[in-house]
Formats: sequence, C-alpha cells, structure tokens
Amino acid sequence: MDRVETEQRDEPQTDFIYCHRAVTEVLKFGSCQFNSGHKVLFLIIPGNPGVVGFYKTFMRTLHRKLGYHHPVWAVSHAGHCVPPDSMDMVEDASSAAGYDVFGLDGQIEHKLAFLRRHVPRDTRLVLLGHSIGCYIILDMMKRNPELNILKSIMLFPTIERMAQTSQGKVMTPVLCGLRYVAYLPLFLLSLLPEALKAGLIRLALGGICSLDHTVVQPTVGLLSGDCAANAMYMGGQEMKKVLERDNLTIKKNLDKLIFYYGATDHWCPVQYYHDIKQDFPHGDFRLCENGFRHAFVLDAGREVAQMVSEWISVDFRT
Repeated sequence: MDRVETEQRDEPQTDFIYCHRAVTEVLKFGSCQFNSGHKVLFLIIPGNPGVVGFYKTFMRTLHRKLGYHHPVWAVSHAGHCVPPDSMDMVEDASSAAGYDVFGLDGQIEHKLAFLRRHVPRDTRLVLLGHSIGCYIILDMMKRNPELNILKSIMLFPTIERMAQTSQGKVMTPVLCGLRYVAYLPLFLLSLLPEALKAGLIRLALGGICSLDHTVVQPTVGLLSGDCAANAMYMGGQEMKKVLERDNLTIKKNLDKLIFYYGATDHWCPVQYYHDIKQDFPHGDFRLCENGFRHAFVLDAGREVAQMVSEWISVDFRT
C-alpha cells in the first residue's frame, strides 16, 4: 500500500491554461487545486527554452525530499509549449502581439499574472529560478515587492552581461541577426514523424553518459516549430536586455536569495560569481563543486534537487 501511495504522489498533473493571453503549461507535483489552506508553494521559473517537462525529475525528487508536504509546480514560458488540439498558441492574436507576450518583458508579466490568477495572496512562495528564470525572478521582486517570498533560489543565474559571455558571443549573432534563417530548418524538422524526431534527439544527446531520458519527449515538443521560434525570439531579447546586474533589488532582498554558480558555465563565468560575492560579502553565494552543467536537467536533476532540499531543510522542517 505504501508503495502504491508513493507512486501516486510521484505522478504529476499537467494543466494547459491561457495566461497573459498565451498558452501556458503548468506541471504540478502535490496539490493541484490551490486554496488558502496551503502555506507554501515551491514554484519553478525555467530557463530558455521554458519547457516544464525538462524539470520533471528535479521536481519529483524535490517533492519527495520535502516529504510530500509542499506542492512543487513549474510554469512554462508563454508560447514554449505545444498547445492541445482544443487551444491555440494565443488566446487573441492581436491582443497578444500588442503585449509582446513572447518577449522577455512579456514573460516577466506572464509570471506575475500567473501568481495573481492561480495562487492565493497569502501563500508563501519559494521561487526556484534556472538561468534566465533567475533574471525573471529578480524583476518580479522589483515589480511587485509585496510578493510573499520566503526564498528565491537562483540556479546557474544569467542575471548580467549575457552577450559578453563565451556562449553569448556565439549565440548573439544567431539569435539577433540570423534568427529568421533558422526558421526554415526548424520548420522542416517539425514535419518529421515524432519517432524520428525522438531518435535524432537521442543521437544528438548521445554524448551525455547519464542522460535523463525524460527530457527527450519535451524536446520533441520543442521542435514543433512555433515553440522553438518563440524561444529564439526571447533569447534574442535576452542578449540585448540582460546587461547590468540589478544590485538594488539584490540588496533589498539579500536575506531571501541563494545563488548557485557553475564552475564551468559558458553562460555565466566564474568571474561573475567572484564579482557578486565581492559586492555583497554577506550574501549567500555558492560555487558548484560537483561538475554540474548549466543545463543540469539533462543529467543531474535528481542531484541538484537533493542539494536544494538540504539548503532549505532548516526552514521547512515539519
């Protein structure tokens, strides 16, 4: 009986909703209908691509390590998921275009709108950002200082000078100047049978020894065409807009923030870790000693979740 109950707890629910006028996927471990009786919600703000399926192993492990006491949700970026047949990518095309919902600023407002509509105001939040998700969280904290945030955990944070990083120097011309050129091969890929797309993805990721195979199917969805195009559009804006670190917001919320930097992160060099640690000597800044890659969900989702649960175990003993 215990094994069956555990298996049921480990099965997530997936919801598709319109949020800020765009289709949004919400992956939920734990309570799926939220009410004021719940005290704490762990909410993941993903990197780019903002596909929640990439985080399934991470979320399942975190939910288990929290003793199944607190729900763990992830909200996709607007337009980064394949809508079900009954839904379109946007609720109202003309309205969505006016709000630029697929751009970086639109994605920030999208997350704030999600909290307003789907999470009671008295809920205490633990926000977990990955990559550009960390930038989004900082901007959410700046735009709405009244958010009831207990902790914000920043994993491999891309919160400054993205275009100046080694990966940024390679990707900026592609995302900002050659983005439309990439749409044709993406369109052609989207026409392939699902099984063939999955095989190509496994082949492309074959060099990762401990690949988490749960990421394959979400990647197939990303190759639908529109999702990848929306991710590239957002990425181009990241290169242009993620410039100086928001020191004011960090200073105001320093006691709520935990930053975890990669030791070999091409999107966020170690020098950025040393710089922020020097600027905020009393902050909680950690440097990876485990060799985790920036895209940790590919092979280390379980290990990173175990690590995060240890960081916050003192605050959430039950």
